[in-house]
Amino acid sequence: MCGRFSLAKGGEELAECFQIHPALPIEPRYNIAPTQPVVAVVATAEAPQPQFQILRWGLIPSWAKDITIGNRLINARAETLAEKPSFRAAFKRRRCLIVADGFYEWHQQPDGKPKQPYYIFLRDHQPFAFAGLWEHWLDSTSGSELQTCTILTTEPNELMASIHTRMPVILPPEDYAPWLDPGFYQPSVLQSMLRPYEAAAMDRYPVSTLVNKPQHDSPDCIVPL
Repeated sequence: MCGRFSLAKGGEELAECFQIHPALPIEPRYNIAPTQPVVAVVATAEAPQPQFQILRWGLIPSWAKDITIGNRLINARAETLAEKPSFRAAFKRRRCLIVADGFYEWHQQPDGKPKQPYYIFLRDHQPFAFAGLWEHWLDSTSGSELQTCTILTTEPNELMASIHTRMPVILPPEDYAPWLDPGFYQPSVLQSMLRPYEAAAMDRYPVSTLVNKPQHDSPDCIVPL
């Protein structure tokens, strides 16, 4: 799964990396947690040019009555997107990129020891994009609106397999355009994109359990042990 990640790069650097302008004025984040705002790239039929947008992490389907469902839908299994009622509509028309520069995973240690958090990133230290889905939700009682998202997961690559049984889907840049295109829907083609990222292009190291608490959001979270 993917329950925490970081994005310490500045808005101008992200604009150049993803070739999307204007840039967003964002602050460095080192411990992004569910229900918090995340930086995403979206495209719609009305605005087909990809643009940055702030979404709430934890997808709330348009038909949901209760906002708390988003707390359970921070991740979606890539293998079953077309079947699950919570995700199939978004898989057809509302795919997005969720921008990050690293993420965390916890390894279950033997003998009942506390789980060890690891920080995982690309070897070139560049920002990257998780494959995601987004939804628009309207609260029928208050009339308030939310744009929410989920991160897709797949089987682990060689780097991740010794830590966890799942990993987030990281898309290569050549897949950005078809993934974002709201007018494109060929399930087999889209599913083929949702594969483990190349392990040789990634790295990891253990970090402090400081990251276990969402209120800790500082560079100390990514300092190697």
